[in-house]
Amino acid sequence: MKGRLIALDHIGDREAAALMVDGQVEDLFFDTDQPAPGTIYRAIVDRPMKGQGGMFLRTPDGSAFVRQVKGLSPGQTLLVQVTGYAEPGKAIPVTHKVLFKSRYAIVTPDAPGINVSRRIKDDDARESLLEIAHDIMDAGGFGLILRSSCEGADAGEIADDIAAMADLASKVMADATGDAETLMEGDGPHLLAWREWTDDAEIDSADGSFERHGVSDVLDGLRARDVTLGEQASMAIEPTRALVAVDVNTGGDTSPAAGLKANLAAVKDLPRQLRLRGLGGQIVIDPAPTAKKDRRQIESALRAALKRDSVETVFVGWTPLGHVELQRKRDRLSLSEVLT
Repeated sequence: MKGRLIALDHIGDREAAALMVDGQVEDLFFDTDQPAPGTIYRAIVDRPMKGQGGMFLRTPDGSAFVRQVKGLSPGQTLLVQVTGYAEPGKAIPVTHKVLFKSRYAIVTPDAPGINVSRRIKDDDARESLLEIAHDIMDAGGFGLILRSSCEGADAGEIADDIAAMADLASKVMADATGDAETLMEGDGPHLLAWREWTDDAEIDSADGSFERHGVSDVLDGLRARDVTLGEQASMAIEPTRALVAVDVNTGGDTSPAAGLKANLAAVKDLPRQLRLRGLGGQIVIDPAPTAKKDRRQIESALRAALKRDSVETVFVGWTPLGHVELQRKRDRLSLSEVLT
């Protein structure tokens, strides 16, 4: 099937959403038992983490950890926002730089000023968006970022979205005193799909949409270690306690040309595979044997694929053994954690 489709469904009693492009699943969102990124707490300062430049906090959902804060004393309150999922046995990662993000706008209480996404190039469109924003935001004192999804959108919808986010921000930021409390829940999968998958798409929200569009079959495939890359080539993706290992293989063809072809296919599809599997942290790629002169081509293909990815990932470099290292934000739980 050509074009974009968003399937909104449930797995058991949990919300789930899938984005498909030309018949291929490109992204997945699942509801989990952990606090969703975007959740805002009124937290209570507990104790500093020596040598780490941060503080442990108490929240209704357990211990949290915030980095790069100074001048706090135990017992103080602090508004913080969940930035990702906690690794087993570790505190919830949070930030004190709270944001209120919706489909068209991001309200930034700690960063004044109104800005338009650089992806919107048309000067007239930028000027119109700034006029809408100033009419709503000038009296509030908060900052605002107008997202690229504003381009071509209805002016009334944009204005309503900005006003709703500004009102929510005002109410939450004014509620800074008291016991530990959840002030705002992070967006669930269906709302997150509306917020983040903003390009024109067909939407199927009826029960069973995952079965109708083959998403359920894809989920079964994502449980497997191996990913086929061609007639013989494949890559094995194996999460361990310390890192995610990716091993690229050429099968029976051990020629340098086959190695380069397999490596290029692997790095082009790897961001999507990691995204769908919910894998982050340290990623180590063991490429198929190929000449050193081909490394630049492999690296360029990988950087291009990462640039298109929605999950923040840093290309660290090549190791002396010829492995590729990545550092990827852990902004979602792994598929195995979600579906157990």
